[in-house]
Amino acid sequence: MRRTVIAPWTEQWNKLYLLEASDINRILQKEQIDIFHIGSTAVPAIGHAKPTIDLLVVVREIGRVDLYEKEMAGLGYSCRGENGIAGRRYFTKGGSSRTHHVHMFEAGNINIKKHLDFKAYMLAHPKEAKQYGELKLALAEKFPDDIHLYQKAKEAFVDALIEKSVSYASERQNMD
Repeated sequence: MRRTVIAPWTEQWNKLYLLEASDINRILQKEQIDIFHIGSTAVPAIGHAKPTIDLLVVVREIGRVDLYEKEMAGLGYSCRGENGIAGRRYFTKGGSSRTHHVHMFEAGNINIKKHLDFKAYMLAHPKEAKQYGELKLALAEKFPDDIHLYQKAKEAFVDALIEKSVSYASERQNMD
């Protein structure tokens, strides 16, 4: 069972993202359209997060990602297929002490917008981001040896944030 580790937010996470994004871009070359730093490590106001860098990679054709599994393994990644989300390719790095998650989606997949809207909401609402970070800390203390219970316990809070991020994105779109 993976341990629940929460660390204070650090600028180092952005540097780690940039290094990893460069390596992934070198491998995917023509397949990759864009790459983003997502998740809690991308939101300074959160204050605390699991020290796992989440990358969102937008590709031209999701099926072609499978051709790059060996190269991704060369960077230390394990391919986990769709891992419960249709149309995604999910890679993890670091074994039981994960350092990176890569979520790849084909351009136009609704999950791209969901991830980016969530990040935009968190960046625009630092008080809620901080509350989320504080919840992470409290739950890590409560479930230090069970990452699955930790994730389950924060689910309702995250679902509420997702709903708010959808409304926020819609409001922003209507302003344009």
